Amino acid sequence: GCIPSKALLQSSEHYDHASHHFADHGIEVKGLSLNVAKMLGRKDTVVKQNNDGIVYLFKKNKVTFFHGRGSFVAAGNGAYDIKVAGAAEEIISGKHIIVATGSNARALPGAPFNEENILSNDGALRIGDVPKKLGVIGSGVIGLEMGSVWRRLGADVTILEGLPTFLGAVDQQVAREAHKAFTKQGLKIELGVKVGEIKNGKKGVSVAYVNAKGEAQTLDVDKLIVSIGRIANTIGLNPEAVGLSLDERGAIVVD
Repeated sequence: GCIPSKALLQSSEHYDHASHHFADHGIEVKGLSLNVAKMLGRKDTVVKQNNDGIVYLFKKNKVTFFHGRGSFVAAGNGAYDIKVAGAAEEIISGKHIIVATGSNARALPGAPFNEENILSNDGALRIGDVPKKLGVIGSGVIGLEMGSVWRRLGADVTILEGLPTFLGAVDQQVAREAHKAFTKQGLKIELGVKVGEIKNGKKGVSVAYVNAKGEAQTLDVDKLIVSIGRIANTIGLNPEAVGLSLDERGAIVVD
C-alpha cells in the first residue's frame, strides 16, 4: 500500500490546492472537475513503473526471480527445500531462508471485507467515486492516509479509534501536531471509542459504538474502511513441515 497510497495522496493534494488555495496566490480556476478513474489509473501506472524498476534491478544484479507459491517441504544437510508451485513446479534449496511474505488486513469480527462497502486498505485504494460519507476504524498510518485522500477529494470523513491517545506509537509532540493538522484538514477524529455491531446494507454501513464519554452512538456512512492492523501471510508456507513453528502473530519462530 505504500506506493499507491502516496500516489493518491499527491493527486488529492493537487486537487485540494486547486479547490481551496490557488485563489490565495491569485490563480483563478474555473470549471474544476475531478476524474477519479483517471486518478486511479495514474496510481496504477506509478505502481507498475515501480514494480518494473524492481524487476530491472533484479536482472541487473543477477537475482533470480521465481513467480509462484512457495512452501517448506524438507530440511536436511544444513539446508531447507522450498517448493515453488507456479507455471512449473520447482524445488529451491538454501542454507539461509528469509521469510518476507508480507501481510493481509485484519478484519473485524462479524464484518468481513467485501471491498465494496466494508473495505480493507486494498479496497480503499480502488473506490470508484468519492463517497459522501466515509468511516474509518483505526487511526494508524493507513487509516489516516486513506481518510486524508478521500477527505481532500470531498468526502465527509469520520475516524473511530479505540485507543485514548492519537498515534500512540509516535512521539507525543509530533502526534499532537499531526492531530491539529488532520483536524484542520477536516477529519473528524473520535478517540477512546468501543465499536459494536456493524451492519452492512444496500444503502451503506451503520456502525454502533460507544464514545469516550460512555454514550451510545451510531455512525452511518456510504463506505467503511477498517484499518486495525495486519496479519502475517504464512498460510500455505507450511513451516511446520521442517520443524519450525508460528507465534501468536503468525510469524515464524526461529531459535
